[in-house]
Amino acid sequence: MTGTRTSLRKQLPEVDDRSMEQLQRPATVRRRPAWTLLATVAFSLLYATGVGGRPAGLAWDRAYDVVLFNLPYLAATAGCFAAAVRVRSERFPWTGLGLALALSAVGNALRVLAADVNGNGPATTLSLVFTLAGYLMLYVFVVGIIRARVPRFHPSMWLDGVIGALGSLSLGVAFVLGPYLFPHAGERVVSLPELVGPTSDVLLLAVLVAVGSILGARFDRILLALAVGLTFVAGSDIILFSLQYQGRYVDGGPLELGWLTCMVLAALAASWAREQPQPADPAVGSRIGWRLLAVPLVCTVASLFVLGYGWLYPMPAVSAYFAIACVLAGIVRIAVTFNEVRGFNEVKLEARTDELTGLANRRALLARAQAILAAATPARPAALLLLDLDGFKEVNDSLGHPAGDDLLRQVGPRLRSALRAEDVLARLGGDEFAVMVPDTSMAEAQALAHRLRELLLQPFTVEGIRLHVGVSIGVSTAPVPAASVQELLRSADVAMYTAKSTREGVHVHVPDTAKSAGDRLRTMEELRTALTDDELVVFLQPQVSLGDGTVVGAEALVRWQHPTRGLLSPADLLPAAEQAGLLGPLTDQVLELALAAAGRWWTEQQVAVSVNLTAANVTDLDLPSKVSAALRRHGLPPRALTLELVEDTLMADPERGRTVLGDLRRLGVRTSIDDYGTGYSSLAYLRTLPADELKLDRSLTADVDCDPRAAAIVRHTVALAHDLGLSLVAEGVEDVATGAVLAELGCDVAQGYAIARPMPVADFLAWLAATAAAAELDPTAA
Repeated sequence: MTGTRTSLRKQLPEVDDRSMEQLQRPATVRRRPAWTLLATVAFSLLYATGVGGRPAGLAWDRAYDVVLFNLPYLAATAGCFAAAVRVRSERFPWTGLGLALALSAVGNALRVLAADVNGNGPATTLSLVFTLAGYLMLYVFVVGIIRARVPRFHPSMWLDGVIGALGSLSLGVAFVLGPYLFPHAGERVVSLPELVGPTSDVLLLAVLVAVGSILGARFDRILLALAVGLTFVAGSDIILFSLQYQGRYVDGGPLELGWLTCMVLAALAASWAREQPQPADPAVGSRIGWRLLAVPLVCTVASLFVLGYGWLYPMPAVSAYFAIACVLAGIVRIAVTFNEVRGFNEVKLEARTDELTGLANRRALLARAQAILAAATPARPAALLLLDLDGFKEVNDSLGHPAGDDLLRQVGPRLRSALRAEDVLARLGGDEFAVMVPDTSMAEAQALAHRLRELLLQPFTVEGIRLHVGVSIGVSTAPVPAASVQELLRSADVAMYTAKSTREGVHVHVPDTAKSAGDRLRTMEELRTALTDDELVVFLQPQVSLGDGTVVGAEALVRWQHPTRGLLSPADLLPAAEQAGLLGPLTDQVLELALAAAGRWWTEQQVAVSVNLTAANVTDLDLPSKVSAALRRHGLPPRALTLELVEDTLMADPERGRTVLGDLRRLGVRTSIDDYGTGYSSLAYLRTLPADELKLDRSLTADVDCDPRAAAIVRHTVALAHDLGLSLVAEGVEDVATGAVLAELGCDVAQGYAIARPMPVADFLAWLAATAAAAELDPTAA
């Protein structure tokens, strides 16, 4: 900002009540400051370009330079200060940017007043002080905005920033400052004090590249506008210095458009920050994606170019040192990347493998079953075999659990001998196993079940003792009669218990079509009535911080108050809603009920409510506007709502789903990945899903207090989530011991029966009040 003008900006975090009021104001009122700025700039352009002609006389000329040219600075400064007031979480950086622009405007005015009529006289000490102070405040802004955007830093982020800064510094010193330090014959050598201005601009560009390296190659209109504006400033300052060095600079030319452009972009970014508050965007996906590695890679290649160029032409030695340091940092980054990739693979392997038997676990089976069912047709069906050992409890009771574990480890190799390579063998837990077989008819699946049963009926040798165990096997096929993985599991489970109760060994699920179809149709019609007759209610299950025990949220769980069948759970109404195409209206109703409930406690305690989304909701492009309207109806800010989804809901249209979720987050609504660890491809989708938190499925948190391998899985998952800037919610916390272990492992929030069961709204309000009263009486209890 040597002769001039600057800006940068960004906004994300939570939306408070004043932010909500801002969103509700008419658009014309919100945008008036931006139009005022644009009008001022447009008037200035007439003189900056010479189109309008500059008024003759020293007084008029200085009036232009001192007053009119600096008006856009002051307008942009006002916009930044307004953003600082509106966006509390970014008050510090926006205040810094406003001060930087104001100081720059004062420096401009002092320089012009001390110059001659053309405005190219030497800068005074006082004007330089103001200008350099503006630069320092600009760096304060950049650092502050990054701290607000990235709540958690980890080594790879620091390395990326260092690589970006060193690479850009090596280029800047070599090709911006170098020509003045090593001039051609007949050109004068510029002294180091004279290079303070261009050096500041090179440092500014280095900071911008470092920011890009940390945040990665992504589109953020606020940051992009500010980065482009600051680039215009640095470029204009460098060109200005070059023209003054050559004695060719004339005040009032098109060069001034660079600084004015920055003011427009700064004001526009501040306006966006005030109008559309967003939640903090943590570091954007994993640290190994190409978008995050693109800028550091370009800087490393540029450093190699500088080193090669330096062999042929003279350049400052410091540029070579910067380039060497950048390349060395790039080598370290490669090592960190390999370590992160290895960590991802370890977590993925542990999350998909049964720790005792080495077989696939329930999560792996669900993922594979989803893919198999997607390819299954009535002509080429798939089958699921569910196996449960008979008499296994007696083995544990008589010989001990180590003997039982040894027996379970022998089951997999014995069954594998009768299976094809494409068949999936998994242990679901305890003494229950499953086999998913593609391209298999019902008769073939039944024959396979009998072969597997014969293999398991042969004696096992455990601790030198020959043992015999029985097995009951349930068989179900897809896509008929089961059309989904859930239906397939349910049908096989029913068949397995039938086989166990009738002692027939193998049972194939063949539903009573007439009876089930009639029940299904009746339930679907009753649900349509329930949606209009206010028969649906929500129960609320609290979520508490494992750090201090405070209540941080509540999940809304739908219940159906059926007039004749009593209170029905989601298991009874969700299948009917899905088949009737009512999932969208059902979620809309649950959202209204949840927000109405939250409105009853929000003024007293700001506890957010969570609502689950379905696939139909996630791909609905109108969902963000519906949510915004619902929040306004209930007088709640966006941070009062968290929307939960499972990764499988994005399978139909991933790109459209990510667009919807991104719009929700820009609105200020938090998003959560529910049932993490059971999705189609948890790690793959985690890289690109715009989310604020992960909810660990109860199958991941079970036994963490007694199983070191289960604890290891949770520990790795916690580290992964925190490295990505996500908070972690542990579901299914059934006892105090499990909660204590999860707290030690780093989980942020707990939810489960150990805290409270789901309860009606009135009971939840009483529970919330009692919890708050207990905390006031004993502040140390948490």
